[in-house]
Amino acid sequence: MTTDMGMPPILSPEDAEKAVLLAAPRGYCAGVDRAVITVEKALDLYGAPVYVRKQIVHNKHVVSNLESRGAIFVEELSEVPEGETVVFSAHGVSPEVHRQAEERSLKTIDATCPLVTKVHHEAKRFASEDYDILLIGHAGHEEVEGTAGEAPDHIQLVQGPEDVDSIVVRDPSRVAWLSQTTLSVDETLETVAAIRKRFPELLDPPSDDICYATQNRQLAVKDIAHHSDLMIVVGSGNSSNSVRLVEVALEVGARTAYRVDDASEIDEAWLDGVKTVSVTSGASVPEELVQGVLEFLAERGFPDAKAVHTAEESLIFALPPELRRDLKAAGR
Repeated sequence: MTTDMGMPPILSPEDAEKAVLLAAPRGYCAGVDRAVITVEKALDLYGAPVYVRKQIVHNKHVVSNLESRGAIFVEELSEVPEGETVVFSAHGVSPEVHRQAEERSLKTIDATCPLVTKVHHEAKRFASEDYDILLIGHAGHEEVEGTAGEAPDHIQLVQGPEDVDSIVVRDPSRVAWLSQTTLSVDETLETVAAIRKRFPELLDPPSDDICYATQNRQLAVKDIAHHSDLMIVVGSGNSSNSVRLVEVALEVGARTAYRVDDASEIDEAWLDGVKTVSVTSGASVPEELVQGVLEFLAERGFPDAKAVHTAEESLIFALPPELRRDLKAAGR
């Protein structure tokens, strides 16, 4: 999915005073776009309320906007009245959640990102072949809970290299690893290397689990961070991929880096002595929030942003089949 654009030097002599670099790609990925549109179309088709289990994506502005249109976000299905419509978030759910929904006669629309679904299928396949599965990810994250629920007797969580010494498996020759899709690529590879040192026959997933959009956004940050006095990452605090972008920026040379939900969270003191500001956003962030940051910077003497392209993204995911079926039946 990543295409080398053969870039010229990012900064030229005329940029000596102040510059704003804008990462591209940034913002919505295909899975997030699909999930948000799913809730919007469900509201249009079925009418409010439409219930959503957990945040549809990890962005408070997106959630607030959908709430204003009639979506009701709940933590568990027990909060959804029997027989109502519920959308499962982009992060995926376990088979137990599907069972609970059936038990409560809920109409379900599964907006799980297809790339997360791929990891679920890998977990089921490895478990069916009786492998111990090491799932690299963050405890408590909805995606990790959903994946682990596919094969709870076979999966154990590994949060980083520091957990590797405590791993216990039944057969060191039958161990496989999977990962949460929104992790730091470099940190995940470090964890895998530590696991492989203990278990040399470690089996890899058939393809990368970290999604193309997460990788592309991290590569874009790496490309511009070392030019940056300040990196601003737009994204919510519970967005794993947004938090990782701040870490990546600092690791590769940004002098300072901060995550903000929107321009209102920027501290003007961050701009003291700053010549080059770089801006990006996580995969669940609407573009208007990025534009708000650029307007904030423009009002304080920073020039129009220079977009730095490191990849082109054209992937589009079809809407969930159950929603497509109902839209077709309604002639929409």
